Amino acid sequence: MLGRKKMREIAERVLSLSTAEQTEVIIMSEDSGLTRFANSYIHQNVAERDVGLRVRTVVGKKIGVASINDLSQEALERVVERAVTIASLQPENPDFTSLPGPAPIAEIEAFDEATAAFGPEARARAVGVICRQAVDNGLIASGAFTTGAGELVVANSLGVFAYHATTSADINTVIMSDDSSGFAEATAWKVGDINTEAMGREAVEKALRSRNPRDLPPGRYPVVLEEYAVADFMSMFSYLGFGALSVQEGRSFMIGNFGKKIMNEAISIWDDGLDPTGLPMPFDFEGVPRQRVDLIKEGVAEAVVYDSYTAGKEGKASTGHGLPSPNTFGPIPAHTFMAPGEASKEEMLASMERGLWVTRFHYTRPVHPKLAIVTGMTRDGTFLVEKGEIAYPIKNLRFTQSYLEALANVEAVSRETRLQQNWFGGTRTPALKLAEFEFTGATEF
Repeated sequence: MLGRKKMREIAERVLSLSTAEQTEVIIMSEDSGLTRFANSYIHQNVAERDVGLRVRTVVGKKIGVASINDLSQEALERVVERAVTIASLQPENPDFTSLPGPAPIAEIEAFDEATAAFGPEARARAVGVICRQAVDNGLIASGAFTTGAGELVVANSLGVFAYHATTSADINTVIMSDDSSGFAEATAWKVGDINTEAMGREAVEKALRSRNPRDLPPGRYPVVLEEYAVADFMSMFSYLGFGALSVQEGRSFMIGNFGKKIMNEAISIWDDGLDPTGLPMPFDFEGVPRQRVDLIKEGVAEAVVYDSYTAGKEGKASTGHGLPSPNTFGPIPAHTFMAPGEASKEEMLASMERGLWVTRFHYTRPVHPKLAIVTGMTRDGTFLVEKGEIAYPIKNLRFTQSYLEALANVEAVSRETRLQQNWFGGTRTPALKLAEFEFTGATEF
């Protein structure tokens, strides 16, 4: 950890070296550890300590980006010179207006000393709990446990300076028998919020319950989707259409739908980088304060997120969702939440006459972005439900389904929610009961 003072000094040094009209510097420092386990024992421990520095320069309407992980004076001079040279060789971007100016940034706590100090021995003890649970039940445990601390600074020549320190912990496991598997995952910025014993028990119980799976023909079935599966909806929506660039390029499912109901009224989705129940981050990679953005409100398409570039094209203000340059994705919501409901998962199960219980999805890929059609497979615990009870496990199914249509048919939303990691942050979701979901293929496992 370099600390705010040291990182400010480095940022100011970089800015002073630039001859460009505008200059931005991003510094990311990371200190992390990873413990991997397979066949119910730890087979790898990795520690990484690194710092990366990225410079974006603006010459007229030409933009250049260069990066290094060397903080020596010579390296800083070299990376700035390279960014300016790259900018001079680029074509002009007529839609570029300016780097963002300074704005007040909220201070939010997201750093936990216990998590920063959580070393390989502590991770090994936590992993040991899961492995022993698996072995005691004749199963095999695999997975990974990552903990770490990081710092981010964004500064530019217009007066922006933003600093944030954070910690993170994420553990996941797949527990298997010869013909079954169970999954569990937990994420938090405080490692003390993770209960590895409960997580291991969840995966073990799922692996035991899913033994001897039976065939089930593809078709349309009512489903209960656990929070793990619902998190994929959030990732896909963010990737396919919740960013302004996807709207401006004509490929978002939000196009033509603003102000219209596109999901069940039980569904509200928003992005909020200041919520401490997620993985908080008070500003984006341009140093712009993150705003809460209500994307879907009671089923109605409300808004998308912006960075400074996409906002400038429409004469709007950035919502604080910029990614590091160069960026072809555009702005993406990275701290998403789906509103909880009032049902328990037990009540959702009891209310189902016949349908499927799905733990999570695997290998999901977009088929039709504007219709939000996605294909993928079930994994790590798929069950037939009959008369409000789990009847028996079934072999995994492939689905091809519009996620928008699926969320138009919501029958219940759980009051419990889970936090999971995504690309640049986290997503917190409930479980959902849907009236139907289309499964298009069967598997042999």
